[in-house]
Amino acid sequence: MKGLIIAVVVIAVVAVLIIRSYNKMKNAPAVADSELIEHLTAQNFAHKTKNGIVLVDFWADWCMPCKMMAPVLNDVAQATDGTASIYKLNVDEQQQVAARYGIRNIPTMILFKDGKEVERIIGVKPKDYIISSINKVK
Repeated sequence: MKGLIIAVVVIAVVAVLIIRSYNKMKNAPAVADSELIEHLTAQNFAHKTKNGIVLVDFWADWCMPCKMMAPVLNDVAQATDGTASIYKLNVDEQQQVAARYGIRNIPTMILFKDGKEVERIIGVKPKDYIISSINKVK
C-alpha cells in the first residue's frame, strides 16, 4: 500500500511538471526566421528546389515542435554558409504542396538535391543531425 501511494505521488508530480512545461512552450514567443531562410509557396517551390542542396521545413504556426525547430534552422542556415539553401513552407497556407509530398507529421524536413528528394527528417532534431544529413548529400 505504501508503494502504491508513493507511485501515485510520483506520477502526480511528473504530470504537474509536464503541464507546466507545456504551458511555458505554448506561451513562448515565436523565434524570428533568419534572413537566410526564405518562405516557399506553391508558385516558387519547384523553381527554388530544382538546383543544388535544399532543405525545406514543412511547418505550421500552431505547432509547438515547429517552434522549437525555428532557432535550430536559423543555426543550420548560418552554419551551411550558402552550401545549402534552407526554406520553410507553411502547410496550412500551402496545403497542395504539403499534400503532394505526403506530409502527415510536422515538423517534417525534406532534403532535396537537384530537385530530387534524398532524405526526409521527421520531428525535432538537433543542429548537428541536420548538418550531418546535408553533408551526406554534398
